[in-house]
Amino acid sequence: MSLFKAREWWSTILGEKEEFDQGCLCVADVDNSGSGQDKVIVGSYNGYLRIFNPHPVKPGDEVQPEDLLLEVQLREPILQVEVGKFVSGTEGLHLAVLHCRKLCVYAVSGTQGNVEHGNQYQIKLMYEHNLQRTACNMTYGPFGGVKGRDLICIQSMDGMLMLFEQESYAFGRFLPGFLLPGPLAYSSRTDSFITVSSCQQVESYKYQVLAFATDADERHDTEQRKLSSGKRLVVDWVLNIGEQALDICVVSFNQGVSSVFVLGERNFFCLKDNGQIRFMKKLDYSPSCFIPYCSVREGTINTLIANHNKMLNVYQDVTLKWATQLPCIPVSVKVANFQDLKGVIVTLSDDGHLQCSYLGTDPSLFQAPKVDSREINYEEMNAEMKELQKIIREASKTQDILPESEKQRDVIVTAEVSPDLDEESQAIDSEVKAGAVPSVTVKITIQSRVTAQKPSLAVCVQAPLAVTCDQFVFDDLEPDSSETVVLSVFLKENCSPPELEGICMVSYNTPTGIPRVSQCSFSLPLKLVCFPAQPSKAANHKLTIDTNKPPISFVTIFPDFVDPSEGDQANALGFQFLTGSKTTLLASKTSQRYRIQSDQLEDLWLVTKALIHRLQEHFKKQNCKDFACTFSGSIPLQEYFELIDQHFELRLNAEKYQELLSERAVQFRAIERRLLTRFKDKTPAPLQHLDTLLEGTFREVIALADAAEENQANMFQAFAKLKSATHLVIMLISLWQKLSTDQIAILEATFLPLAEDTQELGWEETVDAAVSYLLRTCLSKSSKEQALTLSSQLSMPKDTSRLKKNITLFCDRLAKGGRLSLSTDSATQQAAVMPGGCATIPESDLEERTVIPGSTVVFASHGHTTKKKSKP
Repeated sequence: MSLFKAREWWSTILGEKEEFDQGCLCVADVDNSGSGQDKVIVGSYNGYLRIFNPHPVKPGDEVQPEDLLLEVQLREPILQVEVGKFVSGTEGLHLAVLHCRKLCVYAVSGTQGNVEHGNQYQIKLMYEHNLQRTACNMTYGPFGGVKGRDLICIQSMDGMLMLFEQESYAFGRFLPGFLLPGPLAYSSRTDSFITVSSCQQVESYKYQVLAFATDADERHDTEQRKLSSGKRLVVDWVLNIGEQALDICVVSFNQGVSSVFVLGERNFFCLKDNGQIRFMKKLDYSPSCFIPYCSVREGTINTLIANHNKMLNVYQDVTLKWATQLPCIPVSVKVANFQDLKGVIVTLSDDGHLQCSYLGTDPSLFQAPKVDSREINYEEMNAEMKELQKIIREASKTQDILPESEKQRDVIVTAEVSPDLDEESQAIDSEVKAGAVPSVTVKITIQSRVTAQKPSLAVCVQAPLAVTCDQFVFDDLEPDSSETVVLSVFLKENCSPPELEGICMVSYNTPTGIPRVSQCSFSLPLKLVCFPAQPSKAANHKLTIDTNKPPISFVTIFPDFVDPSEGDQANALGFQFLTGSKTTLLASKTSQRYRIQSDQLEDLWLVTKALIHRLQEHFKKQNCKDFACTFSGSIPLQEYFELIDQHFELRLNAEKYQELLSERAVQFRAIERRLLTRFKDKTPAPLQHLDTLLEGTFREVIALADAAEENQANMFQAFAKLKSATHLVIMLISLWQKLSTDQIAILEATFLPLAEDTQELGWEETVDAAVSYLLRTCLSKSSKEQALTLSSQLSMPKDTSRLKKNITLFCDRLAKGGRLSLSTDSATQQAAVMPGGCATIPESDLEERTVIPGSTVVFASHGHTTKKKSKP
């Protein structure tokens, strides 16, 4: 950061959303006024040509309209503007404008006005050249030593130098070994063109050599080139600088020798006419543009170099003399003379910020006031200090940095799910084999109380669900404004989802630049993934949920799945999932029980969750506070373990396919190397069936890749089934042991730690580590188990026997009275309650009290810890 900033003398913003580059700025007396006062000529990639005559303005005042002499749209992008003696018969200055496929030369003239609007300026086209090749840049000068006029040389994108002798085309030459165009400059002292090739070499070509070389039209004709009398284009001198150049400038001042300045990406070079290095400067920043100008010291040259840190450095040869801060990153810099003010720095940024500035500092006029010599009242200061400390203590008690109240949030996002499915499904590229895949509309509204900058909305649903569009970007939201988007959610993959939940997150910046996030969740209807069907009597898996209230008719709690004409007689309900399986829900007529049965264990989850949730909502509306659901059956661990084994077997297959693919790829590359060696031999050798072996290896690689891709899809479906079954097991354990909300949260964090399953970090090793931690802490039987240390590195196990053993032991410890807790003293407390380890507690005692007296439940949430202590 510079201590001094560039002092603004005059500035303006050019157009709206226009683009500018290095050649778009030129400074000269283009209207031939003879006053020696320069004008600023700016061309843009949008085709606008502007000419300014800057005048000083007071700080805070806007630019006067008369400063803009001319503004005209040329309808084609302007690559470069230059001013020189481009018209024959006169030595007046004219303006050359380079377009992609055209070179135009204009005369700029002014007519004195008789009214207060001032003089009128116009441009007149003197001549133009239509280019056969796309232009990149140009340079001009007295090529060949002509007097009183300037010729123009244009470099095309494919490496051709096109030379124009004012109104006529002279010749064209291709640069040898050309790949990409670089900066181009002309040295009048040596009558040569200097450029930097894509080989990172500074190259110089004599004008005479270009003129007598083979014509460009004969470049590709070998026979004509042999018969032609022209000479081969030979470079005059070459200097390897080891980096690409940004710009080249050739200068010759009275007190200094002629020099070639080259600005590289990391270095700054000054060369002699013969290509020898006079000096170089290693830059510790990324430069953007430069301009050499006359120095006050004889034998030296000053150079302005701007960089991407908005700094402008002034060098005298290699010595840094001044550094100043600019308001933007310039792409072009010039030095001009305005109204007897010499050496004004003109800078242009890529977005059109044009500024004329000078170097200097402002004197500080501030004087510190005199200090009052009154005596200090220490009692008042102590009282004030105590009051401030009290305020600090009160403020530090707040655990949440941001307010949790919806009324105090700056941006509120809400999601409204349509109660009915879409009449016309919006499902896109769904892999579900069902006839028609339904979709449901979600309406998301963003309300802003303050100005929200760059707001973006992200909508997330768990696979296999998908949304029609998950990313939205808005313009800045004004205070008390809102935005609404509508999207649809549908089932994309061919398996049932473990969750029917979604999250909306809005990220934005406050006017002070602070990033904020606001989010909300929404629940999707069950009928999105299943539809009513005939109940099935037989099933492989059955669960029974006990309640303490009489059974409720399915017409009341499942109105979207039961035909109202059946009335209260409907005690059986069927759910046909889109993926092909069926689940049946039965209500007992004589007892307070509900049965859920299905051929697939994982398909019991969504129906069981919907049943319990709807029952709780129903009795909550009836103001019944003692409703409770329990589960007294056995936890289906064996069926659950089968799903774990299926998922783990697919993970093993994925590792096997990866190893085989790696081996076949090594073999494929080795065969390729052998074949390449055979093909490069001057004396061809027999292939010895290497081509057949290459083709066979290629087919094996493709087959293995297809098998690995299919295995990946199967592993995704297996993980979705495993997550559904895990949710079901967690719910059954919580109903069985009557766990509290915090304990259920610990269960979910233990068995559902991953949102996505990968080979590097899989479900099995993560859950095994979490269950082992609970078994040696809050569920431990003795101090010996607490002393066991867990492995600090998670790796894929060889089999699932240890995981299944730990899960079985985990359920056994819960059945014997263990309670989940993350506190460090939980084992000590349980030892005090259960001397000698975990003793069996009668079932009647378990029903009477759900928490062991003296136990502590701790659950970490949102970065801070909250503790709940049960009453004895």
